[in-house]
Amino acid sequence: MDPLSNIVSLLHPHDCVAAGFDAGGDWSIRFEAHEGLKCNAVLKGECWITVQDTDPVHLPAGHCAILPRGRPFILSSKPSQTGIDAQILYEPVRHGGTATYGCGGDFFMTGARFLLDGLPARTLMRNLPPLIVISPGPEQETIRWTLSRIADELRLPRPGSPLTVTHLSHVLLLQVLRDHLSTDSPVGKGWLAALADKRIAPAIAAMHDDPARAWSVETLAKLTASSRTSFAVRFREVTDQTPIEYLTEWRMLIAADRLMNSQMPVATIASDVGYTSESAFGVAFKRTMGHAPRQFAKTRDAL
Repeated sequence: MDPLSNIVSLLHPHDCVAAGFDAGGDWSIRFEAHEGLKCNAVLKGECWITVQDTDPVHLPAGHCAILPRGRPFILSSKPSQTGIDAQILYEPVRHGGTATYGCGGDFFMTGARFLLDGLPARTLMRNLPPLIVISPGPEQETIRWTLSRIADELRLPRPGSPLTVTHLSHVLLLQVLRDHLSTDSPVGKGWLAALADKRIAPAIAAMHDDPARAWSVETLAKLTASSRTSFAVRFREVTDQTPIEYLTEWRMLIAADRLMNSQMPVATIASDVGYTSESAFGVAFKRTMGHAPRQFAKTRDAL
């Protein structure tokens, strides 16, 4: 798989909920901090979104707002710092249903929220901006369609609906990240910025394609047609990591996913991510993930 597919496959979106929102007149809603990722699409009218510690952003019809960091935010008809509690508004609404503010009719939005798998998600999402706005375009149309299908599956469950929603959530994540990669706006630092940087993207792709290989900075630099020094400097500028630190973290994320979602022996996982010694793997895993591999696997067994 390509690096973006690799990364999204580790996030394992689950427990998706979706709902519509129909509003009329002046309105303002306050959403508390949330787990996972939220995606809202404005289908009619316009609104403002104010994410904690950021300036208000205008969202006309056809735009999508993605919140990958879980910060509190306010949606409103005009820029606002206060609003009614969203939990009160949405509490009586079934998954896939629609919440109404006032008489409705002026504004309509559909949205979904889904959880992502613990430690890998926190590691992978930490460098994304708190708000990603997607303007009308081909990717946005796919996002709107996906949100609509998720809402339909939750409103009228049928055989296979849980698996359908899971796959649709994967599609939604991919489309959101694809769109963000295709823009010229800054993407911060980390893996997403690395995928967007043509000067180091070949090295990222190589490490994702063969994480067990004994990569060196020199070998990776050659893949980008750069000198060792210029490649290393650029890599740290974009990711805040050295190439080897990035490789180690990627290996540990793969290992963490297998420890949580398979019954593979630790020795096999260690070998698959490039370690001939289980003890050396254990040291690297604990240093990166904060737990020894077997201790980390016990959290799976406790679920």
